[in-house]
Amino acid sequence: MSGSRSLAEHVADQLAPLGEVTIHHCFGGWALRRQGIQFAMVMDTLYLRFDGEARPSYEQARSTPFTYHAAGREVVVRTYCSAPPEAIDDRAELCSLARAALA
Repeated sequence: MSGSRSLAEHVADQLAPLGEVTIHHCFGGWALRRQGIQFAMVMDTLYLRFDGEARPSYEQARSTPFTYHAAGREVVVRTYCSAPPEAIDDRAELCSLARAALA
């Protein structure tokens, strides 16, 4: 798995209405932060942090949790789920998802 810097930059640009979003190298990908709070990661796709209240909407969108392989096993990080692909180019939807991730 590798992170796309260009996707991270595109997402940060889309989120400009929220204020400055910074991009940091993280685990072979990129972490997105707003005021020091990490709320998203870009690996092979965009993953947003979410809480239990948001789970039904992510499941309905068929989002998948962030996973990686370590020590011969698959690790599932259930606090980050893939963003719906159509949201990446929909500034209003992406900002809404990011606000929820930051809450």
